Amino acid sequence: MSFSISAIPDIRFGDGALAGLATAVKSFDGVAATLLVIDAFLAQSGLADRIKADLAGAGISTEVFSNFSGEPKLAHLRAAMEVAKGADMVIGVGGGSALDIAKIVACCAASGVDPMFYALAVNPLPKTPLKKIMVPTTAGTGSETSATNIFAGPEGKKLWIWGPETKADLVILDPALTTTLPASLTAWCGLDAFIHAFEAATNRNTHRGAQFYAHQALRLITSSLETAVKEPGNLDARGDVLLGSCFAGIAIDNCGTAIAHNISHALAGLAPVHHGLATALGFEATLPWLVEADTDEFNASAKACGLESAAALPAFVSDWMDRCGIVRALPAGFKPFDAADLAQEMRAPENQPMRRSTVRDVTETDIDRFAAAVMALPKGI
Repeated sequence: MSFSISAIPDIRFGDGALAGLATAVKSFDGVAATLLVIDAFLAQSGLADRIKADLAGAGISTEVFSNFSGEPKLAHLRAAMEVAKGADMVIGVGGGSALDIAKIVACCAASGVDPMFYALAVNPLPKTPLKKIMVPTTAGTGSETSATNIFAGPEGKKLWIWGPETKADLVILDPALTTTLPASLTAWCGLDAFIHAFEAATNRNTHRGAQFYAHQALRLITSSLETAVKEPGNLDARGDVLLGSCFAGIAIDNCGTAIAHNISHALAGLAPVHHGLATALGFEATLPWLVEADTDEFNASAKACGLESAAALPAFVSDWMDRCGIVRALPAGFKPFDAADLAQEMRAPENQPMRRSTVRDVTETDIDRFAAAVMALPKGI
């Protein structure tokens, strides 16, 4: 079997690694001004001011963009582009939303072209984007190592901008930055990372190169997520989940995802929902059907989780979700919608790649059945 592994950025890991940010920025030639894209609550905590001061001490000016919440929207990207004028580098600090905004803006600010021009890879990205440093503060999306970037278009539907031009030039992984994440978000993000690794290791596009990272991600996350949820100050556990999330990001960057992400993207097309929770709910609903394929890849992934075979995965995942405190419910915004609405979103053209990459053929009946199972969950509790 032949395969290729897409370029992996320079990754620096360690407790307190953020302290080296100014030195890292200075190592890039010609960088005198930066845009810092940072989650609002992190900015309000004083972290943005601290980063600005550190960079100023190195002779680098910084503008801050933190006026966003939830998943990235087209309006956020356009607003950040305005703040980015004059910048030589974009630094993303935060969850997947902050990182995706930072990576997209690094391309759009360089070209001066609206993000919609690049949506769904209709047009090629600029070959000389602004330099990019990504600093994840959640352990879930893997956006720091991915070439795929998600945002909501003008109609609220999930779109993506894809291309190696969006990838980070440097990734800084500092477990200390994840310790303030609430237990529920730690669990949701961790399950998202786990599912990234699992789907990349088992879908139609999988190969040995990606499985190297995916299986290590599965080992790290299954062994440490519950501890990270229950002992938020445990830096060893936090570090394992953060590194696992990064490795899972490398895996999906090479092989993509599958049916659970088809469902989670479809859910987001109906109403606001945390991506990690939506993906976990979709994964639990489809896993028993999925592992009936009983492929070598499923069994290898099960062994990476410490299990004997793929047949043990559904019970393991459900019990693990229980121990991590994941409530099987959708937000109140889903009350107006039913299974037919979700099934329609699952069939949307932008969600087809995730269905097609699923190792089992996803029939029309399967879509209806999965949609019914997910939409039967309680709403608004």
